[in-house]
Amino acid sequence: MSSITQRLEFTGHSGAKLAARLDLPNGPLRAYALFAHCFTCSKDVVAARRIAASLAREGIAVLRFDFTGLGSSEGEFASTNFSTNCGDLFSAIEYLRENYEAPAVLIGHSLGGAAVLAIAKDVPEAKAVVAIGAPADAGHVLHNLGTTLETIRAEGEAEVDLAGRKFRIQKQFVEDVESQKVKDAVAKMRKPLLILHSPIDQTVGIENASEIFLAAKHPKSFVSLDTADHLLTKPDDAEFAARTISGWLTRYVKSDKPQGSEAIEHVRVMETGEGKFQNAVQAGRHRLFADEPESVGGMDSGPSPYDFLSIALGACTAMTLRLYAAHKELDIGRISVDVSHAKIHAKDCDDCTEAEREKGGKIDRFERVISVDGDVPADLHDKLLEIADKCPVHRTLEAGAKVKSSVRSS
Repeated sequence: MSSITQRLEFTGHSGAKLAARLDLPNGPLRAYALFAHCFTCSKDVVAARRIAASLAREGIAVLRFDFTGLGSSEGEFASTNFSTNCGDLFSAIEYLRENYEAPAVLIGHSLGGAAVLAIAKDVPEAKAVVAIGAPADAGHVLHNLGTTLETIRAEGEAEVDLAGRKFRIQKQFVEDVESQKVKDAVAKMRKPLLILHSPIDQTVGIENASEIFLAAKHPKSFVSLDTADHLLTKPDDAEFAARTISGWLTRYVKSDKPQGSEAIEHVRVMETGEGKFQNAVQAGRHRLFADEPESVGGMDSGPSPYDFLSIALGACTAMTLRLYAAHKELDIGRISVDVSHAKIHAKDCDDCTEAEREKGGKIDRFERVISVDGDVPADLHDKLLEIADKCPVHRTLEAGAKVKSSVRSS
């Protein structure tokens, strides 16, 4: 399922207008989530953008916004601190409550992770919390200021260079983050928590994940981001984080149960807008991707169209054989079916009829190999092949089918 991104604006804690993006599923909606970005980052940082888009494809709408004084939002960054960031988060939550639905999921990255951990206990609608590369204490961010920190303490403020950008930091920011007790808030949160952290994170060390995990009450989970950097700049790392979050949330956020006009009784395939060939497939409440291999310009994010045909044949064959075995009370082991597809010249088709070979050109050939765990009597082999040929998908492929098409404008 693809996503739709809307540009929004709402009023933050100080009255400044905050710029936001709402990534909405183009289909049934499971829940709303709020994403808090990292220190001095923006709503459009790579990790936020990719995770929001991926979750939207999984049916979770994600609101991401720029904190006061950052990105496209109004206000002065120098006058902000950890507490004002939390205030902006509460403003975002209230905006969702009034205009859409309160967030069932709170997601935070880096200092944004510390912020959602700090406020989660005060958001009754939140059913789950996710912290990505989050510090165990907000004051941990101060080490990014280096030797400038002493200048800020002595002179009240100073300009610092963070990731190539200039920011003015005031003493009140330092004092505020040092006063925060994130671990205490985590201990009182009592909500399902997922911690994602890279063991080689050079900005926020992995020990922070351990401290948060120990402070939290069950249910709690930790997933290593392995070789990822702090900002998840590599696409594979951001996608892995998004898939992990989506899978984990199935325990705490309802799955799709389309109703009314949103009910989809057939299969819907829709371009995601990512890559050259990627399509989101929705079959009832089941979601997956269709794509092409990288060798032909795809992203290899899902089976190819002919792979799906092979899947249909293999699955139908295994199910048909299992029904037959149960009906005949045959004690046979687990059934597996290997299916390969190729286009071959009709004249080279050994098991085609003479008439089919004479037509010339190329034909689609599916080769099916059926395996059964354990010993199967030799006299049963031919019967299993006979029953496999009665699989409905097999019959459809051999008989051919008519496809009726139409075009409609949305």
